[in-house]
Amino acid sequence: MNIRQLEMFLAVVDQGGFTTAANQLFVSQPALSQGISALETDLGTPLFERLGRRVRLTPAGHALEAPARRTLRDLAAARDAVRSVQQLDAGTLDLAALPTLAADPLPELIGRFRTAHPLVTVRVADPDDPSELLADVLDGRVEVAVTERPTPVPPGVVALGIGVQELVAILPPASRPGFRSVGLDELAERSLVVTPRGTSSRAAIDGAFATIGRTVDEGAAIGVETASREAIVPLVLAGAGAAFVPPGVARAAEALGALVASTRPRITRHLVLVHRDAPLAPAARRFVELSTGDSGAAERTD
Repeated sequence: MNIRQLEMFLAVVDQGGFTTAANQLFVSQPALSQGISALETDLGTPLFERLGRRVRLTPAGHALEAPARRTLRDLAAARDAVRSVQQLDAGTLDLAALPTLAADPLPELIGRFRTAHPLVTVRVADPDDPSELLADVLDGRVEVAVTERPTPVPPGVVALGIGVQELVAILPPASRPGFRSVGLDELAERSLVVTPRGTSSRAAIDGAFATIGRTVDEGAAIGVETASREAIVPLVLAGAGAAFVPPGVARAAEALGALVASTRPRITRHLVLVHRDAPLAPAARRFVELSTGDSGAAERTD
């Protein structure tokens, strides 16, 4: 039994005969008869009684009619659903981002996508470990992820550059006002609020301090170490120490009273979108297009 046979069966039911059904389906009458005969052979019973030019359903034909209509209706609904997803009128987009990148720049990227395609639902995961994030991409848990540029780009992964992000310093409101930048050597003498080793932002901070011959955990430099990114700004505002955050988080902290300054030298990281080296679903492909514009350059490894 196949879909075409069910279409032929219902056409004969609706038209009351083979000739008019064949005309409706734009097939020859012998082809229609062969299709119905094959269906009856498959089911092991006649579906129609032939009454001259007219036909009448057998009990088996009556039993098949409703399921056949439901099957074709469900198939039409399935086709419409797929078409809606392809046209981005429905569907789901699964993304991932490192936690600090989930705060900035991911909201802007999602906002841009949702403004263009408001009927697509976006789901976001935020694994702490960059290697876990890449594993989620490779095994298909998510389609696209925002992360730091991996070196090297793992086999089977495409990395598309989306810019350089600067981590800036936020300091408690009682700190010295009026400066636009602060040296890392000065910050090394202050208490700091940092994430644990192994996180992306901590690696960037450690690397920056290494350029001036210092380490973050020298002396009393670490005032608070927390894996909770949501706690960093409140801790700074409460006077627990200074911290390094993306610009979007810094703007929100500044509105609450924190002082914001760039660092000397700057703390930067190169951001990329990553996905499997395979065709993307329509929503994921559109998210990548909107996020990278014309500047995204793929880095593939075979």
